[in-house]
Amino acid sequence: MEIHQANLNIHYSLPDDIWDKIVAIYPDMPYWGKFVDGCPLWDNTGDTAKFIEASVEPSGLQFHAQMSKEEWDKWFDLFKEKATKLLGYTVGEPEDGFDFVYELDR
Repeated sequence: MEIHQANLNIHYSLPDDIWDKIVAIYPDMPYWGKFVDGCPLWDNTGDTAKFIEASVEPSGLQFHAQMSKEEWDKWFDLFKEKATKLLGYTVGEPEDGFDFVYELDR
C-alpha cells in the first residue's frame, strides 16, 4: 500500500448549496464509511490499513489516502468525473494546471 495526497480545484469559498451537492457525492463513492469530526472517511473495505479521508482547506478539497496506486487512481478519477459533471467545470489538481473557475453568479 502507498500513501497518496491530492488537492482538487474545489474551492472552500463555494456557497453552501454547492457544498451540499459535493457532499452528496461522498456516499456514492466506493468504500464510503462515515463522517469523522466533520470530515468524510472512506474505509469500509474490510482492511483497516486502507482508507481515504478528505478535508476542505484553503487550497481546495484535499484528500489523503492509503491504498494501492491502481485502486487510488481509479477511485480518484471517478471522484473527479462526478465532481466535474456536478460543477460544470473540469475538476482536477491545481498543480496540474486546473484552476478554480466556478462562477458564483451562474
